[in-house]
Amino acid sequence: MSKKMTVLVVDDEKHIRLALDYNLRNEGFKVCQAQDGVEGLEIAKKKKPDLIILDWMMPRMDGIQTLHALRRDKDTKDIPVFMFTAKGTLEDVDRGFDVGADGYITKPFDVWKIGKYILEKLEKIGRLKAVAH
Repeated sequence: MSKKMTVLVVDDEKHIRLALDYNLRNEGFKVCQAQDGVEGLEIAKKKKPDLIILDWMMPRMDGIQTLHALRRDKDTKDIPVFMFTAKGTLEDVDRGFDVGADGYITKPFDVWKIGKYILEKLEKIGRLKAVAH
């Protein structure tokens, strides 16, 4: 990476946000956090992160609603989004991709390998060059 990628972690569980934040920072990423979809949308519009890790099940606005809103907004529609959830059935995965997700991470996940996983997935779907300017 020639610049530090900024990752927005949107999850209502504080311990998950903190674990992802810690491990992503240790792997060279910049990280910002939001505790739900409403706050996530505000931060995404303001900071324009390179990637959003978005929990599916959250209060106020769930991940699918948040993803819909991100894809409808001209300022956030092109930001890669990885759904991060315990909902791992094929139907759930398909629904996430249908709404516009770029990747899918099922919980539980090895947070120690999250940075490598993100870079591999972004490269595989052809989005790494778009974010690693």
